[in-house]
Amino acid sequence: MDTPDAVMARISQGQERAVAGDREGARRIFDEVWDALQGFGDTTPDPLHVVTLAHYMADVQTDPAEELRWDLRALGAADSLTDDRAREHHSSLSVAGFYPSLHLNVAAAHHALGQSSEARHHLDRAAQSCDHLADDGYGRMIRGAVTRLRAELDVTVGPPGQSGRRAQHR
Repeated sequence: MDTPDAVMARISQGQERAVAGDREGARRIFDEVWDALQGFGDTTPDPLHVVTLAHYMADVQTDPAEELRWDLRALGAADSLTDDRAREHHSSLSVAGFYPSLHLNVAAAHHALGQSSEARHHLDRAAQSCDHLADDGYGRMIRGAVTRLRAELDVTVGPPGQSGRRAQHR
C-alpha cells in the first residue's frame, strides 16, 4: 500500500478472514465497514472503498441474489472511481484493470441464478476488458476463469442462440 488508509486496512482484515475460511467473521467486518461508510450522511462514500468492500462482500455471501447485489454495487462504484484515486492507494492500480474481475463476478452470479443472457453479456464485457490485464499470474487467473465460465455456459445452456435443452441433447 502506497498511502495508509484505515478503511482499506479494515477491509483487508475482513478479506484475510475470508481467505482463512471465516466467512461469517469476514461478513461481520464488512458489515461494520459498510455501516461506517453509509454513516457519513450527505457525503458520498469513497468509490475505492465501495468497490473494494462490495467486491469482497460478494464473495462471502451464501445467497446468489445477494452475491449479485454486491457484485453490481462493486461494478457501479468502479464507474465512479478514477485512476488517480486508485493510485493514491497503490501506484500500480488502474480502474480499467478492475473491470475484468468485476464483470466476471457479475456474470458468474447471473449464471448461478439461471440468467444466461445477462451472464453472457457480462462475460463478454469481462473478456473485452482483459486486454487491460498484465500477462502475470493474476491476469492468467482471470482470463482462465473467463474461459471456464464461457465453457460452462456453453455446456449448461448451449452456445449463444441455442436453448439449453437442445445443447444438452446434441
